[in-house]
Amino acid sequence: MFLKNRTEPEELLILKHLNKRMELTPNDRKRLTNLQRGFEGEVQFDNLAKNIIEERYILNDLRLEVNNSELQIDSFIISQGITYLLDVKNFYGDFYIEGDQLFSIKTGEEYKNPLDQLKRSALLLRQLFNYYNFNFLIEPYVIFVNPEFTLYQAPMDHPFILPTQNNRFIRELNETPSRLNEGHKKLAQTLLSLHQPKNRFQKLPEYRYEQLKKGMLCKKCGCFFSKIDHRNLVCENCGELEKIESAILRNTEEFKLLFPERKVTTSGIEEWCRIDLSNRTFRRVLKKHYPWIGNTKDTYFKPGYN
Repeated sequence: MFLKNRTEPEELLILKHLNKRMELTPNDRKRLTNLQRGFEGEVQFDNLAKNIIEERYILNDLRLEVNNSELQIDSFIISQGITYLLDVKNFYGDFYIEGDQLFSIKTGEEYKNPLDQLKRSALLLRQLFNYYNFNFLIEPYVIFVNPEFTLYQAPMDHPFILPTQNNRFIRELNETPSRLNEGHKKLAQTLLSLHQPKNRFQKLPEYRYEQLKKGMLCKKCGCFFSKIDHRNLVCENCGELEKIESAILRNTEEFKLLFPERKVTTSGIEEWCRIDLSNRTFRRVLKKHYPWIGNTKDTYFKPGYN
């Protein structure tokens, strides 16, 4: 049972929006690619975890603070006798381990050994369990989900689950009986209550409102809408159609995510979207979907982002 579903990290969302409206540096583009690949790998594991049939709690994407250190957990499974701390990796290609170091065979580039991060996470989680007097066994694993990943020279005692072992891992979970009680429920509720939604260590480029390209972006291909057909916007690049109302709301949420300190006003969203729609249309859509403050030209709206 999934008690906490996975959502795209705020850092990834912001970088995706910025990539369409400004020129990212090579480092920022690499960061975007890595975050996107990591999220896709986590979603791939979630699809595997849907096959778990016994009583278990599954909590995804937890961010906890333990002794002034941040503990980030990709997936955490609570079962009757064991809890599973899972670090999901979406590495692609051929790698090998030499000593405590991980290398790409193709490029020779050294990567962070995921075992180091796993050991740190397990240590912090045990400290958390001790603080709250939770007496549960923790089994930590690195889950490699990409079917085109191969790892050579990995010691047999490393807690790695390779792509060819993923289905077996889920199958063996299902073959182990699990019945949950109030203690398991309390553990899950405690972890959920301690979750920190904001990532204090996200790395974002500096950007200003003035430097970003304005316009309404197609949700399919990312090009700017320019054609209006009755109640729809038409992307002349890929042919995607989107209701005007839906596009206004989507671009308003993007604006609020990128500029949380700015008030959402009719004129502000009209300028941000920069398309041949009347001020009245923007105002009607915003008033329909968001609470507003004021009844003059200074009226502003309160979308979902805070």
